[in-house]
Amino acid sequence: MRIQSLSVVVPTGRCINECKFCVSRMRTEDYKNQMDDNKPFYDLYLKDYIKRLEFARDNGCNTAILTGNGEPQQNRRFLTDFGLFMMLLERPFRNIEMQTTGVLLDEPYLRFLRNHVGVSTISLSISSFHWPTNSEFNGMPEKLQVRLTTLCHQIKKYDFNLRLSINLTSDFDQMETKHIFLGCKEDFGADQVTFRVLYQSEGKDTSQDKWIEENAAKADTVDGIKNYIKTNGVALERLEFGQTRYSVHGMSVVLDDDCMSKEVKESLKYLILRPDCKLYSKWDDKASLIF
Repeated sequence: MRIQSLSVVVPTGRCINECKFCVSRMRTEDYKNQMDDNKPFYDLYLKDYIKRLEFARDNGCNTAILTGNGEPQQNRRFLTDFGLFMMLLERPFRNIEMQTTGVLLDEPYLRFLRNHVGVSTISLSISSFHWPTNSEFNGMPEKLQVRLTTLCHQIKKYDFNLRLSINLTSDFDQMETKHIFLGCKEDFGADQVTFRVLYQSEGKDTSQDKWIEENAAKADTVDGIKNYIKTNGVALERLEFGQTRYSVHGMSVVLDDDCMSKEVKESLKYLILRPDCKLYSKWDDKASLIF
């Protein structure tokens, strides 16, 4: 079994944001949180959790991505424990990333992520280059809205790798394609960029599905980005999950149109370690349980 990355679901309860297109809100989650030191069998589940971390490492996975149904930084206690896990593992994950919209992050929190947790890459999920629109689409609380350029400069100040995970909303229909790429490089200082085609659930007709139908980027915009990458980029390598990684204006660029990993391949795009201390291969199917 070849595993590209391990998605570590940080237990958070309700997300502080209410993203208009949130995949997690399209389904009901019924995975127990066993990573709670107030529970009587916490010591047993802690061993189970570490066993799953070791399983991913034993199968050649060296990248752990802190993510979840909420913002990972909502649970600082867990992140503190995760940093300790990495110190205790005989073969810790060398590449630790965090997927976030950036809410709640400030310089002290970034120092904690860098120095204790061992995060090396911040994957910043954005839905517009215009921070008020980005805050609206990402459903951020009014007092916690993120000034994107300020946060990106702070991320670079502490020498994280900065990946922009761009949710392709209709706001990008208004931009000339080359200005999207130049904005990533010049305004935000991105090292890496992943363009994400918005995902709709299959036949559930949720409010998120309706929002995506009305506000997803047009096919012409997605095609324009693809053509720009191929015309102005240099292919670096084909990733095992199918997409090709390109060098464009000094940035690593990937267009991901299978963010839910629906295609069946010999290698796994990721495994998911949930707070129930079990591993899965799909976000939306409990039958994908590994063990």
